[in-house]
Amino acid sequence: MKIVFMGTSDFAIPSMAKIIDSQYEIVGVVTQPDRPKGRGKKVMSSPIKDLALEHNYDIFQPARIKDDDSIDMLRNWEADLIVVVSYGQIIPSEILDSPRLGCINVHASLLPHYRGAAPIQRAIMAGDRVSGVTTMFMNEGLDTGDIILQMPVDIDEDMDHGEVESILAQVGADLLIDTIAVLASGSCPRRKQDNHRSSYAAMLTRKDEEIDWNDSAIKIRNRVRALSPKPAAFTSFNGEKFKIFGTRLISDKEIGAAGQVTGLTKDGFQVQTGQGILEIIEIQKEGKKRISCGDFLKGFELAPGDTLGG
Repeated sequence: MKIVFMGTSDFAIPSMAKIIDSQYEIVGVVTQPDRPKGRGKKVMSSPIKDLALEHNYDIFQPARIKDDDSIDMLRNWEADLIVVVSYGQIIPSEILDSPRLGCINVHASLLPHYRGAAPIQRAIMAGDRVSGVTTMFMNEGLDTGDIILQMPVDIDEDMDHGEVESILAQVGADLLIDTIAVLASGSCPRRKQDNHRSSYAAMLTRKDEEIDWNDSAIKIRNRVRALSPKPAAFTSFNGEKFKIFGTRLISDKEIGAAGQVTGLTKDGFQVQTGQGILEIIEIQKEGKKRISCGDFLKGFELAPGDTLGG
């Protein structure tokens, strides 16, 4: 079976690696164009491009996958199947309909829940204890195609986005190989999504990253988990921005105004929220390294009564 693989981010790496190690043949790799990244704005390739270069695959990096040249390029590969994992562009019907076996996608949620760009982050923000992975036939809608296979995955209450994504990426890779196998066998399951049960996982915005101390302690803790290790939730104090990576629920007490520091400990500092007290245990000052709050407080003056946020 000849496969075109379309992907960009780290989430797609295990899926592509599984296909490389299988009996299937990758005839081309499509990924996003090289872009400037980081504080130095150095132009860097995607993780999928780096993996493709290691294996000498043909690589295509269109700025617009909907352009005629892009459509012709993919058709010329004459693939039996297109596999899409965390690619980053809407794929037109001319491409979706071209392979003999169709175009399939690995999505990091149990569809129809959390369609969209940020399913893992939104699930953690909501405090969900179960997530999962879905493989589906792609159509022109946003994650609305027919479901092929699904695998649920438990989310521990202490897991952050990076940890959950790593687990789902591996589960997704295994599910992808199973999906390709049933496709090849000619007995592939196909189940329409129930649109009445759907939910949308909107792309993250700057507003999502800023901590609102009027929220409850558990809601803030889930936001921190969902945004760690990047882009990270943040707050401010005296005009300086601080990224927060680790927190601990302390109590449901209310002993100060929302955002007010209520006490210092050996591990960090405690903050009153709209409901309950939250201890901050891992932090990063803008332009500095991520460190424990215990070490942070050795070189930064913060006292009970100080107020965080706007």
